[in-house]
Amino acid sequence: MSARTLSTTRRELLITAGAAAALSVVPRTLRAAAEASIRPFSVSFPQEELDDLRRRVAATRWPDRETVANDTQGVQLATIQKLAQYWATDYDWRKMEARLNALPQFITEIDGLDIHFIHVRSKHENALPIIVTHGWPGSIIEQLKIIEPLTNPIAHGGTEADAFHVVIPSLPGYGFSGKPAAPGWTPVRIAHAWATLMQRLGYPKYVAQGGDWGNAVSEQMAVQQPAGLLGIHTNMAATVPADVAKALAAGGPAPEGLSEDEKRAWEQLDDFYKNGLGYAIEMNNRPQTLYGIVDSPVGLAAWMLDHDIRSYRLIARVFDGETEGLTRDDILDNVTMYWLTNTAISSARLYWDNAHFPTGGFFDPRGIKIPVAVSAFPDEIYQAPQSWAEKAYPNLIHYNRLAKGGHFAAWEQPATFAAELRTAFRPLRRAI
Repeated sequence: MSARTLSTTRRELLITAGAAAALSVVPRTLRAAAEASIRPFSVSFPQEELDDLRRRVAATRWPDRETVANDTQGVQLATIQKLAQYWATDYDWRKMEARLNALPQFITEIDGLDIHFIHVRSKHENALPIIVTHGWPGSIIEQLKIIEPLTNPIAHGGTEADAFHVVIPSLPGYGFSGKPAAPGWTPVRIAHAWATLMQRLGYPKYVAQGGDWGNAVSEQMAVQQPAGLLGIHTNMAATVPADVAKALAAGGPAPEGLSEDEKRAWEQLDDFYKNGLGYAIEMNNRPQTLYGIVDSPVGLAAWMLDHDIRSYRLIARVFDGETEGLTRDDILDNVTMYWLTNTAISSARLYWDNAHFPTGGFFDPRGIKIPVAVSAFPDEIYQAPQSWAEKAYPNLIHYNRLAKGGHFAAWEQPATFAAELRTAFRPLRRAI
Protein backbone atom coordinates (compact mmCIF):
# COMPACT_ATOMS: atom_id res chain seq x y z
CA MET A 1 0.00 0.00 0.00
CA SER A 2 1.39 3.39 -0.87
CA ALA A 3 1.72 5.97 1.86
CA ARG A 4 -1.42 7.94 2.36
CA THR A 5 -1.42 11.20 4.24
CA LEU A 6 -4.36 12.03 6.50
CA SER A 7 -4.02 15.78 6.63
CA THR A 8 -5.58 18.01 9.23
CA THR A 9 -4.23 21.22 10.69
CA ARG A 10 -0.81 20.44 12.17
CA ARG A 11 -1.04 16.68 11.68
CA GLU A 12 0.45 14.06 9.43
CA LEU A 13 -0.38 10.40 9.88
CA LEU A 14 1.05 7.70 7.64
CA ILE A 15 -0.61 4.44 6.70
CA THR A 16 2.30 2.36 5.46
CA ALA A 17 2.90 -0.87 3.64
CA GLY A 18 5.03 -1.97 6.56
CA ALA A 19 1.91 -2.31 8.70
CA ALA A 20 0.43 -4.84 6.27
CA ALA A 21 2.14 -7.64 8.15
CA ALA A 22 -0.19 -6.93 11.05
CA LEU A 23 -3.04 -8.45 9.03
CA SER A 24 -1.53 -11.83 9.84
CA VAL A 25 -3.42 -11.67 13.15
CA VAL A 26 -6.71 -11.99 11.23
CA PRO A 27 -7.87 -15.61 10.74
CA ARG A 28 -7.00 -16.92 7.27
CA THR A 29 -10.63 -17.43 6.27
CA LEU A 30 -11.36 -13.77 6.95
CA ARG A 31 -8.22 -12.25 5.50
CA ALA A 32 -9.50 -11.59 1.98
CA ALA A 33 -12.59 -9.79 3.25
CA ALA A 34 -10.54 -7.88 5.82
CA GLU A 35 -8.08 -6.65 3.24
CA ALA A 36 -10.95 -5.18 1.23
CA SER A 37 -12.41 -3.09 4.04
CA ILE A 38 -9.72 -2.83 6.74
CA ARG A 39 -6.50 -0.92 6.13
CA PRO A 40 -3.37 -1.36 8.22
CA PHE A 41 -2.29 1.76 10.06
CA SER A 42 0.77 3.24 11.71
CA VAL A 43 1.56 6.72 12.98
CA SER A 44 4.51 9.06 12.52
CA PHE A 45 4.28 12.73 13.39
CA PRO A 46 6.79 15.10 11.76
CA GLN A 47 9.57 16.34 14.01
CA GLU A 48 8.48 19.94 13.44
CA GLU A 49 5.19 19.12 15.18
CA LEU A 50 7.07 17.95 18.26
CA ASP A 51 9.44 20.91 18.16
CA ASP A 52 6.47 23.28 17.92
CA LEU A 53 4.84 21.58 20.92
CA ARG A 54 7.93 22.10 23.07
CA ARG A 55 8.23 25.71 21.94
CA ARG A 56 4.62 26.40 22.88
CA VAL A 57 4.97 24.74 26.28
CA ALA A 58 8.12 26.75 27.04
CA ALA A 59 6.42 29.97 25.95
CA THR A 60 3.34 29.52 28.16
CA ARG A 61 1.95 32.74 29.63
CA TRP A 62 1.27 31.88 33.26
CA PRO A 63 -1.53 33.27 35.44
CA ASP A 64 -1.16 34.26 39.08
CA ARG A 65 -1.17 31.49 41.66
CA GLU A 66 -4.54 30.46 43.08
CA THR A 67 -5.63 32.50 46.09
CA VAL A 68 -6.30 29.47 48.30
CA ALA A 69 -3.95 26.86 49.74
CA ASN A 70 -5.81 23.89 48.24
CA ASP A 71 -7.25 22.68 44.92
CA THR A 72 -10.76 24.13 45.29
CA GLN A 73 -10.10 26.71 42.55
CA GLY A 74 -8.90 24.08 40.07
CA VAL A 75 -5.58 22.75 38.80
CA GLN A 76 -2.93 24.37 40.95
CA LEU A 77 -0.20 26.45 39.40
CA ALA A 78 2.63 24.46 41.02
CA THR A 79 1.27 21.18 39.61
CA ILE A 80 0.82 22.39 36.04
CA GLN A 81 4.22 24.12 36.04
CA LYS A 82 5.90 20.85 37.08
CA LEU A 83 4.07 19.10 34.27
CA ALA A 84 5.13 21.78 31.78
CA GLN A 85 8.76 21.64 32.91
CA TYR A 86 8.92 17.89 32.30
CA TRP A 87 6.96 18.14 29.03
CA ALA A 88 9.26 20.79 27.58
CA THR A 89 12.56 19.21 28.59
CA ASP A 90 12.44 15.46 29.28
CA TYR A 91 9.30 13.91 27.79
CA ASP A 92 9.75 11.79 24.63
CA TRP A 93 6.66 11.15 22.48
CA ARG A 94 8.63 8.88 20.14
CA LYS A 95 8.60 6.16 22.82
CA MET A 96 4.80 6.07 22.75
CA GLU A 97 4.79 6.25 18.96
CA ALA A 98 7.04 3.16 18.82
CA ARG A 99 4.85 1.39 21.36
CA LEU A 100 1.74 2.04 19.30
CA ASN A 101 3.40 1.01 16.05
CA ALA A 102 4.48 -2.29 17.62
CA LEU A 103 0.79 -3.19 17.87
CA PRO A 104 -1.52 -4.24 15.01
CA GLN A 105 -3.51 -1.08 14.20
CA PHE A 106 -6.14 -0.61 11.54
CA ILE A 107 -8.61 1.82 10.00
CA THR A 108 -12.02 0.83 8.67
CA GLU A 109 -14.94 2.94 7.48
CA ILE A 110 -18.22 2.42 9.33
CA ASP A 111 -21.33 4.51 8.75
CA GLY A 112 -19.33 6.97 6.65
CA LEU A 113 -16.57 7.56 9.23
CA ASP A 114 -13.05 6.17 9.54
CA ILE A 115 -12.66 4.20 12.76
CA HIS A 116 -9.19 3.45 14.13
CA PHE A 117 -8.65 0.40 16.29
CA ILE A 118 -6.03 -1.86 17.80
CA HIS A 119 -6.64 -5.57 17.25
CA VAL A 120 -4.46 -8.08 19.09
CA ARG A 121 -5.37 -11.75 18.84
CA SER A 122 -4.27 -14.20 21.50
CA LYS A 123 -2.20 -17.20 20.44
CA HIS A 124 -4.91 -19.26 22.16
CA GLU A 125 -7.53 -19.85 19.47
CA ASN A 126 -10.38 -20.41 21.93
CA ALA A 127 -9.88 -16.93 23.38
CA LEU A 128 -12.94 -14.79 24.06
CA PRO A 129 -13.15 -11.70 21.80
CA ILE A 130 -13.62 -8.44 23.72
CA ILE A 131 -14.11 -4.86 22.53
CA VAL A 132 -12.84 -2.30 25.08
CA THR A 133 -13.89 1.35 24.85
CA HIS A 134 -12.17 4.34 26.44
CA GLY A 135 -13.72 7.61 27.61
CA TRP A 136 -12.83 11.31 28.00
CA PRO A 137 -10.21 12.56 28.73
CA GLY A 138 -8.85 9.17 27.86
CA SER A 139 -7.83 7.38 24.67
CA ILE A 140 -6.61 4.00 23.52
CA ILE A 141 -3.53 4.74 25.65
CA GLU A 142 -5.68 3.97 28.73
CA GLN A 143 -5.97 0.32 27.69
CA LEU A 144 -2.46 -0.47 26.44
CA LYS A 145 -1.34 -2.01 29.74
CA ILE A 146 -4.11 -4.63 29.75
CA ILE A 147 -3.48 -6.01 26.24
CA GLU A 148 -0.66 -8.36 27.22
CA PRO A 149 -2.34 -9.72 30.42
CA LEU A 150 -5.55 -10.39 28.47
CA THR A 151 -4.03 -11.94 25.35
CA ASN A 152 -1.23 -13.83 27.15
CA PRO A 153 -2.77 -14.77 30.50
CA ILE A 154 -0.38 -17.61 31.32
CA ALA A 155 2.44 -15.07 31.71
CA HIS A 156 0.29 -12.96 34.01
CA GLY A 157 -1.18 -15.32 36.58
CA GLY A 158 -3.99 -16.77 34.47
CA THR A 159 -4.58 -19.86 32.40
CA GLU A 160 -5.14 -20.57 28.71
CA ALA A 161 -8.87 -20.61 29.46
CA ASP A 162 -8.64 -16.93 30.49
CA ALA A 163 -7.39 -15.64 27.11
CA PHE A 164 -9.01 -12.80 25.15
CA HIS A 165 -8.73 -11.51 21.61
CA VAL A 166 -8.62 -7.73 22.21
CA VAL A 167 -10.15 -4.95 20.08
CA ILE A 168 -9.63 -1.36 21.25
CA PRO A 169 -11.21 1.32 19.02
CA SER A 170 -10.74 5.09 19.17
CA LEU A 171 -14.06 6.86 19.67
CA PRO A 172 -15.23 9.05 16.77
CA GLY A 173 -13.48 12.44 17.05
CA TYR A 174 -10.78 10.96 19.30
CA GLY A 175 -7.23 9.89 18.57
CA PHE A 176 -6.78 8.51 15.07
CA SER A 177 -10.45 7.95 14.25
CA GLY A 178 -12.20 10.31 11.87
CA LYS A 179 -13.82 13.51 13.09
CA PRO A 180 -17.57 13.62 12.47
CA ALA A 181 -18.55 16.46 10.11
CA ALA A 182 -22.17 16.50 11.33
CA PRO A 183 -23.94 15.99 14.67
CA GLY A 184 -25.34 12.69 15.82
CA TRP A 185 -22.43 10.45 16.78
CA THR A 186 -23.93 9.56 20.17
CA PRO A 187 -23.24 6.45 22.27
CA VAL A 188 -26.25 4.86 20.55
CA ARG A 189 -24.73 5.32 17.10
CA ILE A 190 -21.27 4.33 18.28
CA ALA A 191 -22.72 1.14 19.80
CA HIS A 192 -24.14 0.18 16.39
CA ALA A 193 -20.74 0.91 14.82
CA TRP A 194 -18.93 -1.28 17.34
CA ALA A 195 -21.28 -4.19 16.61
CA THR A 196 -20.50 -3.73 12.91
CA LEU A 197 -16.77 -3.71 13.68
CA MET A 198 -16.90 -6.97 15.63
CA GLN A 199 -18.94 -8.59 12.87
CA ARG A 200 -16.48 -7.32 10.27
CA LEU A 201 -13.61 -8.83 12.23
CA GLY A 202 -15.35 -12.19 12.08
CA TYR A 203 -16.33 -12.57 15.71
CA PRO A 204 -19.75 -14.28 15.93
CA LYS A 205 -19.70 -14.10 19.75
CA TYR A 206 -17.96 -11.55 21.96
CA VAL A 207 -18.17 -9.35 25.05
CA ALA A 208 -17.80 -5.59 25.58
CA GLN A 209 -16.14 -3.50 28.27
CA GLY A 210 -16.01 0.19 29.10
CA GLY A 211 -15.80 2.97 31.63
CA ASP A 212 -16.82 6.64 31.29
CA TRP A 213 -18.08 7.06 27.70
CA GLY A 214 -16.95 3.49 27.19
CA ASN A 215 -19.58 2.42 29.70
CA ALA A 216 -22.25 4.45 27.92
CA VAL A 217 -21.33 2.79 24.61
CA SER A 218 -21.12 -0.70 26.10
CA GLU A 219 -24.46 -0.29 27.86
CA GLN A 220 -26.09 0.92 24.64
CA MET A 221 -24.72 -2.19 22.95
CA ALA A 222 -26.34 -4.23 25.72
CA VAL A 223 -29.65 -2.42 25.19
CA GLN A 224 -29.46 -3.03 21.43
CA GLN A 225 -28.47 -6.68 21.93
CA PRO A 226 -26.66 -7.13 18.61
CA ALA A 227 -26.23 -10.72 17.47
CA GLY A 228 -23.25 -12.24 19.22
CA LEU A 229 -22.94 -9.92 22.24
CA LEU A 230 -22.81 -12.24 25.25
CA GLY A 231 -22.45 -9.67 28.02
CA ILE A 232 -20.69 -6.52 29.18
CA HIS A 233 -18.35 -5.41 31.95
CA THR A 234 -18.27 -1.91 33.39
CA ASN A 235 -15.91 -0.10 35.74
CA MET A 236 -18.20 2.95 35.93
CA ALA A 237 -21.65 1.46 36.30
CA ALA A 238 -24.92 3.31 35.63
CA THR A 239 -26.89 2.29 38.70
CA VAL A 240 -28.18 5.45 40.40
CA PRO A 241 -31.82 4.96 41.53
CA ALA A 242 -34.42 7.47 40.38
CA ASP A 243 -34.99 8.97 43.85
CA VAL A 244 -31.24 9.50 44.33
CA ALA A 245 -30.86 11.04 40.87
CA LYS A 246 -33.78 13.41 41.57
CA ALA A 247 -32.26 14.53 44.88
CA LEU A 248 -28.85 15.08 43.27
CA ALA A 249 -30.37 17.18 40.48
CA ALA A 250 -32.24 19.31 43.02
CA GLY A 251 -29.17 19.78 45.20
CA GLY A 252 -31.14 18.51 48.16
CA PRO A 253 -30.39 16.10 51.00
CA ALA A 254 -29.92 12.38 50.48
CA PRO A 255 -33.04 10.20 50.50
CA GLU A 256 -33.81 8.40 53.74
CA GLY A 257 -32.85 4.81 54.37
CA LEU A 258 -29.54 4.57 52.50
CA SER A 259 -27.07 1.90 53.61
CA GLU A 260 -23.49 2.83 54.48
CA ASP A 261 -22.25 1.94 50.99
CA GLU A 262 -25.12 3.88 49.45
CA LYS A 263 -24.40 6.91 51.66
CA ARG A 264 -20.78 6.91 50.52
CA ALA A 265 -21.88 6.70 46.88
CA TRP A 266 -24.27 9.60 47.52
CA GLU A 267 -21.49 11.70 49.04
CA GLN A 268 -19.18 11.01 46.09
CA LEU A 269 -21.89 11.88 43.56
CA ASP A 270 -23.06 14.95 45.48
CA ASP A 271 -19.50 16.31 45.55
CA PHE A 272 -19.02 15.62 41.84
CA TYR A 273 -22.32 17.25 40.85
CA LYS A 274 -21.59 20.33 42.95
CA ASN A 275 -17.85 20.73 42.31
CA GLY A 276 -16.71 18.53 39.45
CA LEU A 277 -18.99 19.05 36.48
CA GLY A 278 -17.60 22.33 35.11
CA TYR A 279 -15.85 20.72 32.14
CA ALA A 280 -18.92 18.64 31.22
CA ILE A 281 -21.28 21.62 31.40
CA GLU A 282 -19.09 23.58 28.98
CA MET A 283 -18.70 20.67 26.57
CA ASN A 284 -22.40 19.80 26.78
CA ASN A 285 -23.32 23.32 25.76
CA ARG A 286 -20.46 25.17 24.01
CA PRO A 287 -17.67 22.81 22.88
CA GLN A 288 -16.70 24.99 19.93
CA THR A 289 -15.74 27.79 22.31
CA LEU A 290 -12.73 25.84 23.57
CA TYR A 291 -10.27 27.41 21.11
CA GLY A 292 -7.81 28.11 23.92
CA ILE A 293 -7.08 24.41 24.52
CA VAL A 294 -6.52 23.88 20.79
CA ASP A 295 -3.91 26.65 20.76
CA SER A 296 -2.22 26.12 24.15
CA PRO A 297 -0.84 22.70 25.10
CA VAL A 298 -0.64 23.70 28.77
CA GLY A 299 -4.24 24.89 28.61
CA LEU A 300 -5.21 21.51 27.13
CA ALA A 301 -3.31 19.63 29.84
CA ALA A 302 -4.97 21.61 32.63
CA TRP A 303 -8.42 21.06 31.09
CA MET A 304 -7.81 17.32 30.91
CA LEU A 305 -6.35 17.03 34.41
CA ASP A 306 -9.42 18.65 35.96
CA HIS A 307 -11.77 15.75 35.21
CA ASP A 308 -12.47 14.46 38.71
CA ILE A 309 -10.87 15.41 41.98
CA ARG A 310 -9.44 12.02 42.97
CA SER A 311 -7.77 11.52 39.57
CA TYR A 312 -6.42 15.07 39.70
CA ARG A 313 -4.94 14.53 43.16
CA LEU A 314 -3.29 11.30 42.02
CA ILE A 315 -1.75 13.15 39.06
CA ALA A 316 -0.60 15.99 41.33
CA ARG A 317 1.14 13.44 43.56
CA VAL A 318 2.86 11.94 40.51
CA PHE A 319 4.34 15.33 39.59
CA ASP A 320 5.37 15.75 43.22
CA GLY A 321 7.54 12.67 42.74
CA GLU A 322 5.35 10.07 44.44
CA THR A 323 4.89 6.59 43.00
CA GLU A 324 1.36 5.91 41.83
CA GLY A 325 -0.42 3.71 39.30
CA LEU A 326 0.35 6.32 36.64
CA THR A 327 3.69 7.88 35.74
CA ARG A 328 4.52 11.32 34.36
CA ASP A 329 5.03 9.72 30.95
CA ASP A 330 1.64 7.98 31.15
CA ILE A 331 -0.10 11.28 31.76
CA LEU A 332 1.78 13.16 29.05
CA ASP A 333 1.39 10.33 26.52
CA ASN A 334 -2.35 10.85 26.71
CA VAL A 335 -2.28 14.66 26.65
CA THR A 336 0.22 14.66 23.79
CA MET A 337 -2.03 12.31 21.82
CA TYR A 338 -4.85 14.85 22.06
CA TRP A 339 -2.49 17.68 21.11
CA LEU A 340 -0.90 16.04 18.07
CA THR A 341 -4.20 14.76 16.69
CA ASN A 342 -5.89 18.16 17.31
CA THR A 343 -8.88 16.47 18.93
CA ALA A 344 -9.59 18.77 21.88
CA ILE A 345 -12.80 20.09 20.33
CA SER A 346 -13.80 17.11 18.19
CA SER A 347 -13.69 14.90 21.30
CA ALA A 348 -15.65 17.46 23.33
CA ARG A 349 -18.48 17.35 20.81
CA LEU A 350 -19.44 13.90 22.06
CA TYR A 351 -20.81 15.69 25.14
CA TRP A 352 -22.79 18.10 22.95
CA ASP A 353 -24.18 15.28 20.82
CA ASN A 354 -25.20 13.29 23.87
CA ALA A 355 -26.90 16.34 25.41
CA HIS A 356 -28.78 17.20 22.21
CA PHE A 357 -29.78 13.63 21.34
CA PRO A 358 -30.48 12.48 24.91
CA THR A 359 -30.93 8.85 25.94
CA GLY A 360 -31.26 9.38 29.70
CA GLY A 361 -28.93 10.46 32.47
CA PHE A 362 -25.32 9.30 32.45
CA PHE A 363 -25.75 7.20 35.60
CA ASP A 364 -29.40 6.18 35.06
CA PRO A 365 -30.14 2.44 34.75
CA ARG A 366 -30.98 1.52 31.16
CA GLY A 367 -33.00 -1.65 31.63
CA ILE A 368 -30.26 -4.01 30.43
CA LYS A 369 -31.34 -7.64 30.22
CA ILE A 370 -28.16 -9.41 29.11
CA PRO A 371 -25.39 -10.42 31.57
CA VAL A 372 -23.51 -7.55 33.22
CA ALA A 373 -20.38 -7.57 35.37
CA VAL A 374 -19.40 -4.68 37.64
CA SER A 375 -16.01 -3.80 39.12
CA ALA A 376 -16.50 -0.97 41.62
CA PHE A 377 -13.29 0.97 42.24
CA PRO A 378 -13.14 3.20 45.33
CA ASP A 379 -11.85 6.38 43.69
CA GLU A 380 -14.21 6.32 40.71
CA ILE A 381 -16.66 9.23 40.42
CA TYR A 382 -18.78 6.99 42.62
CA GLN A 383 -18.24 3.45 43.84
CA ALA A 384 -21.44 1.73 42.76
CA PRO A 385 -22.99 -0.15 45.72
CA GLN A 386 -23.87 -3.80 45.14
CA SER A 387 -27.48 -3.09 46.14
CA TRP A 388 -27.82 -0.53 43.33
CA ALA A 389 -26.04 -2.79 40.84
CA GLU A 390 -28.38 -5.69 41.58
CA LYS A 391 -31.41 -3.49 40.88
CA ALA A 392 -29.94 -1.86 37.77
CA TYR A 393 -28.74 -5.13 36.24
CA PRO A 394 -31.18 -8.01 36.81
CA ASN A 395 -28.69 -10.37 35.15
CA LEU A 396 -25.68 -9.36 37.27
CA ILE A 397 -23.07 -12.11 36.90
CA HIS A 398 -20.21 -10.49 38.82
CA TYR A 399 -19.78 -7.71 41.35
CA ASN A 400 -16.58 -6.84 43.15
CA ARG A 401 -15.77 -3.90 45.37
CA LEU A 402 -12.07 -3.17 44.86
CA ALA A 403 -9.71 -1.70 47.44
CA LYS A 404 -7.66 0.50 45.09
CA GLY A 405 -8.15 2.25 41.76
CA GLY A 406 -10.03 5.17 40.28
CA HIS A 407 -11.51 6.55 37.10
CA PHE A 408 -8.69 5.27 34.88
CA ALA A 409 -8.68 1.81 36.42
CA ALA A 410 -7.25 -0.14 33.46
CA TRP A 411 -4.44 2.40 33.24
CA GLU A 412 -3.79 2.72 36.99
CA GLN A 413 -4.30 -0.90 38.10
CA PRO A 414 -3.87 -3.07 34.99
CA ALA A 415 -3.15 -6.36 36.82
CA THR A 416 -6.25 -5.99 38.99
CA PHE A 417 -8.32 -4.88 36.01
CA ALA A 418 -7.26 -7.84 33.86
CA ALA A 419 -8.00 -10.23 36.73
CA GLU A 420 -11.46 -8.71 37.06
CA LEU A 421 -12.21 -9.29 33.37
CA ARG A 422 -11.05 -12.91 33.57
CA THR A 423 -13.30 -13.60 36.56
CA ALA A 424 -16.23 -11.58 35.28
CA PHE A 425 -16.55 -13.29 31.92
CA ARG A 426 -15.68 -16.83 32.98
CA PRO A 427 -19.37 -17.84 33.17
CA LEU A 428 -19.93 -16.76 29.55
CA ARG A 429 -17.02 -18.59 27.92
CA ARG A 430 -18.87 -21.84 27.43
CA ALA A 431 -21.11 -19.98 24.94
CA ILE A 432 -18.26 -19.44 22.45
